[in-house]
Amino acid sequence: MTETPGPDRDDVQDDERVAERAHLLPEEIAAGSDDPTAQAEQILAESDDRTDDPERTQQESVQANESDAGNRR
Repeated sequence: MTETPGPDRDDVQDDERVAERAHLLPEEIAAGSDDPTAQAEQILAESDDRTDDPERTQQESVQANESDAGNRR
């Protein structure tokens, strides 16, 4: 008996993550969202990118680094 290929486990987990993240936070509800699912996919993709390569994304970030905070004039 052969198994019928089903959805990849990672795809299912990604779908679950997106569905969970698509539930808007109160501030997101107040601001409005045309497509919460697309918004969730983008947020999670950026989060995964920061997790997978923190050094590169920290260099690209426009946010101030804590160690730089005391060096600003």
